Amino acid sequence: MKIGCHISIAGGINKAPQRAADLKCEIMQIFTRSPQGGKALELTKNIILSFKTENLKFKISTIYIHTPYYINFTSTNNRIRYGSASVVRDELERASLLGAKYVMTHLGSAGELSEQEATKKVSEMLTKTLNNYDGSAELLIENSAGAGKIIGATFSQISEIIKNVNHPKLNGICLDTQHSFASGYDWRDFENTLKKIDQEIGLEKVKLIHANDSKSDCASHIDRHEHIGKGEIGMKAFEKIIKFAEENNINLILETEHEKVKEDIQLLKSLRNNINQK
Repeated sequence: MKIGCHISIAGGINKAPQRAADLKCEIMQIFTRSPQGGKALELTKNIILSFKTENLKFKISTIYIHTPYYINFTSTNNRIRYGSASVVRDELERASLLGAKYVMTHLGSAGELSEQEATKKVSEMLTKTLNNYDGSAELLIENSAGAGKIIGATFSQISEIIKNVNHPKLNGICLDTQHSFASGYDWRDFENTLKKIDQEIGLEKVKLIHANDSKSDCASHIDRHEHIGKGEIGMKAFEKIIKFAEENNINLILETEHEKVKEDIQLLKSLRNNINQK
C-alpha cells in the first residue's frame, strides 16, 4: 500500500512529481486541467515524456487523475450534460497518455430528478462516455457527502450505476472516508461500516481511498476535510482504515490542506509501519 496526496500542476504538469517527492509522497493525484473550467493544456510528446521521466526520477510509482469539479451527468442543460461526458472521456484519454492508472469522477446533482431517475440518467451518460473506449486508464466513481441531491452518497446507488454501465473500464470506486462519514457511514463503528459497504457494493470494488478526516459530524452531509486524527472520524478509526488498506493493497491519497499535508503523510506512514511491525 502506497501513500500520497493531491499535487498542484501550477507551472506545468511536469512540475508535479518533484512537488510530490518534496512532500514524501510515494504516489500522487493531479488535475490535468483547471478544475473550474477552461481549455485543457495540450499534452505534447515532449510534455508527456518529461512527465514520465520526472516520475521515474522522483520515484512516484502510481498516478491518479481527478476530473474537474463541474461534472454533472444529470444536468437539464444538454451542453453541461454532454460536455461532462466529453470531458471525462478526454480525461481518460489524457490519463492513458500520461500513464495514470485511474481517473476518478463525481457524478453531479440530481436536481429535480428522483434518485431512480438520476441513477438511470447517470448510467446512460457514463455509457456514452465509455463507448468504444479502450485506453489503459480506468474510471472510478468517487462517493459523495450527499449535500442537497448530489448523486453517489450511497454505495448501493454507485453499485447500481456500475452494473447498469457494464463496461470493463468502470469496475470500481474511489472511497472517500470523509464523504462516506458525512453521508452516514460511521467509521468509528468500523466493522459494521465495512460490512455495510461490502453488502452494498462489495469491498473488492474499492480500488483507491481518499484518506480524509472530517470537520463535520456523521450523517451531516457536509463536505469538510480535516487533518488525520484531528476530526470526528478520529485516530482509532484511521488505524483500522490503514490496516484494511494495507491488507488489501489499496493506495491512499490525502486531500487535506497543504500546509499540514506533509504531517498527515508522515502520520499515515507511521500507522502503516506499526501494522507491519506487529
